[in-house]
Formats: sequence, C-alpha cells, structure tokens
Amino acid sequence: MSPWLVVGLGNPGPRYAGNRHNVGQMVLDVLAARMVGSFTRHKARAQVLDGRLGVLPGGAPGPRAVLAKPESFMNISGAPVAALVQFYDVDPEHLIVVHDEIDLPPEKLRLKRGGGEGGHNGLRSISQALGTKDYVRLRVGVGRPPGRQDAADFVLRDFSAAERVELGVTLEEAADAVQDVVTAGLDKAQLRLHTVD
Repeated sequence: MSPWLVVGLGNPGPRYAGNRHNVGQMVLDVLAARMVGSFTRHKARAQVLDGRLGVLPGGAPGPRAVLAKPESFMNISGAPVAALVQFYDVDPEHLIVVHDEIDLPPEKLRLKRGGGEGGHNGLRSISQALGTKDYVRLRVGVGRPPGRQDAADFVLRDFSAAERVELGVTLEEAADAVQDVVTAGLDKAQLRLHTVD
C-alpha cells in the first residue's frame, strides 16, 4: 500500500524559518515531534522523516507516512516533491501539501482535494511537476496584508507577537487535521475540521 507523503511548504534556511510563508514546515515540526523522530537529508533535495503517524482504532500504530520539507525555494517546490513521489512510490491521492493561505484569516484551516492553486506558486509548481492537481491540500490561514502592503512581502515576514500567541494552537490543530486524513480518510477529516469552525 502506498505510504502517505506529507509536504510542508516554505523557503529553506534560518532566515525564512519564522515567516508566514513557512507555516507548512512549522506544522511538519509538530508532526515530527509526535512521531518522535528527526529529519534527515534526502537525495531528492528535501529533509524527510519516515515513520508511522497517529494511532488507528484499537490502538495499532497509524499508517506509514513520510514527512518532507523541500530544500528548494517555494516557487520551485515541484521538482523535489515529484522526486519524492517517485522514490517512495506515492499515489497522488496519498500526497498532502500543507501551505500558507492569505485568503483565510489567521487560525482558520481548510482541507480539500484538487482544485486551483489560487495564485500560490508552490502549489502551481507541484501541480505542473506531477501533471495532476488531484492531491490533498491543507490550507493554513495567515490573513491578508494590512493596507497596501504587497502580499509577497507580507508572507515573507515573521508572524507578529500577537499572532504568535495563537500560532501554537493553530499548528497543533493543523497537525491533527493531517493525522485525521492519514488515519481516518479525507471525508472524515474534513467533517471534523470544518464542523469545528
């Protein structure tokens, strides 16, 4: 059975680590802590952690999942993701991409399969590299830039002190949503996540 591949989008290096654009990778750090593992470098130009995610009904360990942080910049994420899909023989239906979303307010999360990229260059790169849009996306709201601030500039700034107060809860909820998809399926995960809102 195809393993799950969970990709957290962002830009590489400490300079970008706290940016809104890197919230996908922040979610993966929460998942890695739950899996009690650490990331290692993969030849596909990504940091990966391969293990079991979550717990199935009855207490058995959850399915195999590979967490991946591409080491490329956001707008060229497609090549490392496609290489990982090929290396781990992942069915696109078992690919989950976690990314920032300016069209959602902070603390809001949305799960969907397929659809457009909404101007998100990371998603566009992945869809082009895979030749399909039929993968799961977890959208993590970061809000819109204030006033006339450019959206690209806004997402490349760190979360404000006020935003960081709630950020930890949001990251845990996002990790829960990924875990739900892996252990219970997308429909049940959507029902739980979107009903709570």
